[in-house]
Amino acid sequence: MATGGSQGSNVPEKNLRLTTSAVAVLLSGTTFVPVKKFDVGDGMFFQWVLCAGISAVGLVVEFTQRSPTFWPLAMVGGFLWATGNVTVVPIVKTIGLALGLLIWASFNLLTGWAISRFGLFGIEPEPVAKPVLNYVGAGLSMLSIILFLLIKNDDEGSPSTSEFTPLSKDEPKNAAEQGTENKDNVSWLKGLSPLKKRIVGCSLAAIAGILYGSSFVPILYIKYHGKRNVPGYEGASQTDLDYVPAQFLGIFVTSTIYFLIYWRAMSNNVKVDFETVIPGFISGILWAITTCYWFIANGYLAAIVSFPIITAGPGILAAVWGVLVFKEIKGLKNHVLLIVGFCFIVAGLLSTIFSKT
Repeated sequence: MATGGSQGSNVPEKNLRLTTSAVAVLLSGTTFVPVKKFDVGDGMFFQWVLCAGISAVGLVVEFTQRSPTFWPLAMVGGFLWATGNVTVVPIVKTIGLALGLLIWASFNLLTGWAISRFGLFGIEPEPVAKPVLNYVGAGLSMLSIILFLLIKNDDEGSPSTSEFTPLSKDEPKNAAEQGTENKDNVSWLKGLSPLKKRIVGCSLAAIAGILYGSSFVPILYIKYHGKRNVPGYEGASQTDLDYVPAQFLGIFVTSTIYFLIYWRAMSNNVKVDFETVIPGFISGILWAITTCYWFIANGYLAAIVSFPIITAGPGILAAVWGVLVFKEIKGLKNHVLLIVGFCFIVAGLLSTIFSKT
């Protein structure tokens, strides 16, 4: 969705940026695996640690980009992303990593497509050579969402089964301690029926996707107005990486505010598991590096090409994790729906990409 201008045009450079897109997909598809592998409780502490990892990468970019001009408006994008990210743990607990990421990636793709295609929120519209093919691509992406919504996660049929598989957990010494531990780990999600869990998870995934897809609008807005020397935006950089420190700072500030509000609302009775600090921090670093690669790729590829690849690709990779590693999706019907949904996503991606040429 973010664009970077004409920073190069020869084939080797474009191939390099396609490679960066592939790296971004691989990293993004594994970013939230620790959410499934560790007992992160209600996720608020994990969310804050993850955002701390993101802000650390932002400091590195600030140094490597030689302290670019700071635009507070870019922090709004960080606010949107962090708000969407608060929903990740509830999504994974209710409908699983694979299905959750597929749904929010699809909504992310459609939101980014609509904003860049029609120039919503005061940014420059992205022209295409073949509009009909472009709309076909968007339509196929919408069909994939419908198919994914029909897939039933394996956890839905086993509400009593633990939703996480911690890598290390001390066994309680007796039944009394077991009861105390279970009580401490109860969340509002565990009291929901399988149907309500599904509704909550799918709804949150849709909201997260829309917020993720909108998070780069402030950067595009600044660049678009800076390119036209609109008063107040003169000299705004056309290099996407220059806005990374501000956006990442917005992510960390927003997550910190949410965590403090949560801490106050819970009357200091907050679940803090230090086992999740390292995986959470690593998840944040992975996501931040993914975003930087995305920005680099956007400098050489049109947003309408790079955005679909880097939003849909992680969903497919996460589904592979969910099916092969976590065994979230089982049964012939679900596998058929998943494969057909993949086909629609790939067809939609190709239609969108080729509509540009």
